[in-house]
Amino acid sequence: MAGLGNNSNAQLKSIVERIENVEAEIKERRDDLKDIYAEAKSNGFDAKALRVIVRRRKQDAAKLKEHEQIVETYMLNLGMLADLPLGKSAIERATATA
Repeated sequence: MAGLGNNSNAQLKSIVERIENVEAEIKERRDDLKDIYAEAKSNGFDAKALRVIVRRRKQDAAKLKEHEQIVETYMLNLGMLADLPLGKSAIERATATA
């Protein structure tokens, strides 16, 4: 394989260094995120619930509402909501529209 010219070598080195810098920044940000979740947990918050909330806040509101309605419908059909006040309301709503 032929060697690269001086300009190409310098460009290649620059690209590799930039990649390495971004990877280091990403690792640092991941560590920061891990620390935030650990702080939340130490203050009594559920990290899994926080992750769900963060993920949902990123989603489009209409798509999120549609998804939640589908999940609710599935849970209703599986009898997973029948014992809860919200489940009873969902059952009443489903039977009223059926």
